[in-house]
Amino acid sequence: MANARKALGRGLSALIPENLEKEEIDKIKEIEIDLICPNPNQPRKSFEKDKLDELAESIKKYGVIQPIIVKKEDEIYTIIAGERRWRASKIAGLSNIPCIIRDIENKNASEIALIENIQREDLNPIDEANAYEYIMDRYAITQEELSGVIGKSRVYVTNTLRLLNLDDYVKEKIISNEISQGHARAIISLDKNLQKQITDKIIKEGLSVRDVEKLVRDSKKVKVKKVVEKDKFVVNIEELLTNKLSAKVKITNKRNKGKIEIEYKSNEDLNRLLSIFEINEE
Repeated sequence: MANARKALGRGLSALIPENLEKEEIDKIKEIEIDLICPNPNQPRKSFEKDKLDELAESIKKYGVIQPIIVKKEDEIYTIIAGERRWRASKIAGLSNIPCIIRDIENKNASEIALIENIQREDLNPIDEANAYEYIMDRYAITQEELSGVIGKSRVYVTNTLRLLNLDDYVKEKIISNEISQGHARAIISLDKNLQKQITDKIIKEGLSVRDVEKLVRDSKKVKVKKVVEKDKFVVNIEELLTNKLSAKVKITNKRNKGKIEIEYKSNEDLNRLLSIFEINEE
């Protein structure tokens, strides 16, 4: 964890309580749980019920070991970090929860929530991408600047943000852990209908990332035939002959040469056409 702290940069890492020092312990207050509300900008949007229930059982036995971090706004306390612990505490039936009150800027509040969740691996890839996008839009920072805040490479940030271009159906399968980020990155360049088809194939057949990459490469090798628009003069002649002969006529024209095809539906129809051309069988 020491390495993670160093990567976060000066100031930010100090805002995340790993080992509570005496000064921090003095700041802990028991706050009524109903006076606390989630942060609307919390990057983590999905909470697995089973894991919350497990944490609630642990809290019933041992209490909340690590205080949550909140910010006071009028008479309400907004969670900066620790929403999962707060939710589990409500399930456990607690009336109060230990908190550390921080008076910090909104930008730092969002950064703390983001960093805490990433460091704890609480975010699924889509929540992580949404969090990155929010921070960048809200504070007008670049991917390079964001990578410095969270201690991740620029390439990692870019690849994570690209997941937001996926079809919503595919995103849901990532959130539910039915396909991986690797699978998603392999199909991200495809149109959304094809993304959905291959996603279903991944789940049904248990395809590996390499399998999917090969599937995508093969699909791109398939050449789509270009539809060549016919010359209007040729189309007009086709229509005139079709009406004159009462039979479908197709003209193929290329480099001033070509062929005329006349369709007939029976021997009688063929004889009718022959009589029009005054051709008699001997």
